[in-house]
Amino acid sequence: MPTILPRRLLNFHDSKLVSLAKNCLGPSQHKFCASILSVSWTSPACVALKRRTFCESYCHVKTINPEGMVIQRLGSSGQSFLSKCKNSPRDVFGAHSRQFATSSRHHVDVHLSEEVREAVHSGKAVVALESTIITHGMPYPENVQTALAVEQQVRENGAVPATVGVMRGEIHVGVTAENIEWLGSQSSGLVKISRRDIPVVLSQGLSGGTTVSGTMIAAHKAGIPIFATGGIGGVHRGVEETMDVSADLLELGRTPVAVVAAGVKSILDIGRTLEYLETEGVCVVTYGPSTDFPAFFTPASGHFGPYNVHNPDAAAAIIDASLRLQLNSGMLFAVPIPEEFAASGAIIESAIREAVQAAKSAGIKGKEVTPFILKRVNELTQGASLQNNAKVASQIAVALARRRSGDTEQISASASVQVPSSASASSSPKPADTNRKLNRPVVVGGAVVDFCAKLKVDNVKMSGATYPGTFYQSFGGVGRNMADCLSRLGSAPVFVSAIGDDVHASALLNYSSHMDMSGVKKLPGYSTPTYCPVLTHSGHLMFGIGDMDVHSVVSPEMITEFTDVLSSAPLVCMDGNFSSAVIHRVCQICSKHGVPVWFDPADIHKATKPFETEACKQLTYISPNLAEIRCIWTRLTGQQDTSTFSDMSRDEAVKEAALYCRDLLKHIPVIMVTLGHHGLLLGDSRQ
Repeated sequence: MPTILPRRLLNFHDSKLVSLAKNCLGPSQHKFCASILSVSWTSPACVALKRRTFCESYCHVKTINPEGMVIQRLGSSGQSFLSKCKNSPRDVFGAHSRQFATSSRHHVDVHLSEEVREAVHSGKAVVALESTIITHGMPYPENVQTALAVEQQVRENGAVPATVGVMRGEIHVGVTAENIEWLGSQSSGLVKISRRDIPVVLSQGLSGGTTVSGTMIAAHKAGIPIFATGGIGGVHRGVEETMDVSADLLELGRTPVAVVAAGVKSILDIGRTLEYLETEGVCVVTYGPSTDFPAFFTPASGHFGPYNVHNPDAAAAIIDASLRLQLNSGMLFAVPIPEEFAASGAIIESAIREAVQAAKSAGIKGKEVTPFILKRVNELTQGASLQNNAKVASQIAVALARRRSGDTEQISASASVQVPSSASASSSPKPADTNRKLNRPVVVGGAVVDFCAKLKVDNVKMSGATYPGTFYQSFGGVGRNMADCLSRLGSAPVFVSAIGDDVHASALLNYSSHMDMSGVKKLPGYSTPTYCPVLTHSGHLMFGIGDMDVHSVVSPEMITEFTDVLSSAPLVCMDGNFSSAVIHRVCQICSKHGVPVWFDPADIHKATKPFETEACKQLTYISPNLAEIRCIWTRLTGQQDTSTFSDMSRDEAVKEAALYCRDLLKHIPVIMVTLGHHGLLLGDSRQ
């Protein structure tokens, strides 16, 4: 329903307004850019006002009284008409700045700076920016310096920055440098403002920084369709217990603003986040040469976006189409961190893990966790990711402004969208779709569901009795564990394995949703590999039972399907779970293309598999434990060693491992012997 404005708000009589309109309006057919409105004068006493946001309609002014007239379009003369009104267009129509109710005292202010208001009204490129990085994301004065640097980045790329913040109960779009300094220098008393917080903050006259959600709302109210931020929130790990889902995701589903960000923070469950965005109807697009979905501080998460664009014009075309249709949902353009900072991925991930642990130790929970962690991590990139996102957002905003103004001459001919064969946010590429997998590490090995049993008592006898203990489920397999570690370090490895088609497979894939599992084959009729270790009260392994039959189905021919992926990899890792023939085929492909191979035995009974064929000549690295390296040593030298490893001191363990390494380094360049709680012995024949 339109809002009813009392006549006194106009400060002139309807007859004068109609006369003024008749004199000012000419034949111009230009769009009226000052405000996209529909206004009807239905009587001398009141005016009906309805604002239309993000649509292609013109400003229609319709009078119904006998002396009136119908005006279909307002052009430059229409702007002249408005400028002659006693009140400004902002005060008369409430354009972009306030929503009127039946009385002027019932309104909520969204204050636009003069620069932002002029840019919005004239159709210039504008980029909204959040303020939680100022109030909660970085320490002072780095927070203020970063915010101003990001604004400068926007200006240098042809757009107007519109930093959003709340001061003393008023929303400001286009926060001044002085107010940015004020927000950044406050040590306490500022609120982290999401959608849920806005009513309280405004009604109580509080101040604070707007989150992704809060900034989207303000940007939409101000008529700004593009917003740049560092990274969005998402679904937290363990969501099935905590129900912790960021409000950013819901806002993207209901507010028509395009968010340009470096993907989802890597501390979150990225796979489930993408699934949630798909459910909310959010268009997710990766920006740049790769379809890899970035993980905030690292360029690849092991997941892929359903769509990909390479330039600002293609991105602007998507935004324009959504706004024309008035879909009322947002979009996410995922931009990878600049290449020069991507190499810090391992350092950053390590810092995140430390910060997460520190947050737990400090009792920090809820919405305060992310700012706490980011304070520990942001200095490693000096805000580089946010500045890069602001640059890309500005370029898209310029392209969108050009497109919506009708200037199509400069639109890139390559403004196309790459659409994968199966456009699903959570889908991983098919094995045949190798382009996405080239030049990435590859792990070939087992994926296992572990059911661990640990006794609570000692002196157990195999008499059929029941003993007290604890059980827990975990997910392992040496190959899967290696791929998991590489994924969390941002290397996005391709994992090649085989599992059954059962309930355990679903649990395994769900747990590994942050990994690229597209190389994992589900084989009907087989059970997913499971393993049950029985541990003593002190944690030592007594024995284990494993159902690994599906591993025997993996054949050399199956490995051949991944030849392109293996031959382009910087490193191939494999465990001993598959047959000697499979291991030999992997080594053959890698040898032909000069790819180094890392072998982890996984078990004493599997340790010698590469040494049963010529595959051993292609190994660059091996990482056995003490028992496994002795098996390899016996296989290659023909010697026997019957010594036991129980209760060895550190010096004894190192001496024993060094003895085996001395002979094996003639065949294998690098050997890493894991010694349990004693550490690791590294032998390198290349030095």
